[in-house]
Amino acid sequence: MKTTFGEYIRDLRTKKGLTLTQLAAKLNLDSANLSKMENNKRDFDQKRLPILAKVFGLKFSELQKEYITDQLGKHIYELNCTKELLKVAEEKAEYRRTIKEKTI
Repeated sequence: MKTTFGEYIRDLRTKKGLTLTQLAAKLNLDSANLSKMENNKRDFDQKRLPILAKVFGLKFSELQKEYITDQLGKHIYELNCTKELLKVAEEKAEYRRTIKEKTI
């Protein structure tokens, strides 16, 4: 999906017809903080993902995937990673997977 996690939340919220204040209350946040999250000025707290999934009737695993890919994308952008660097990082991740499998 070509949106940030904050944009994704705002889209879900508006499609469900919730105001910023209503969703913030369900997440035990104030509306100013939720607004900052929707506008990518603050990261969404991962601990609130289960509540968000419940509010929107989403599978937790799908919501978590959106969150994680956004966090990875943000770090890749902030570090100004090249495709070559990302390829090496994926190779290292695969190596770590094989190490873990050997220890099981």
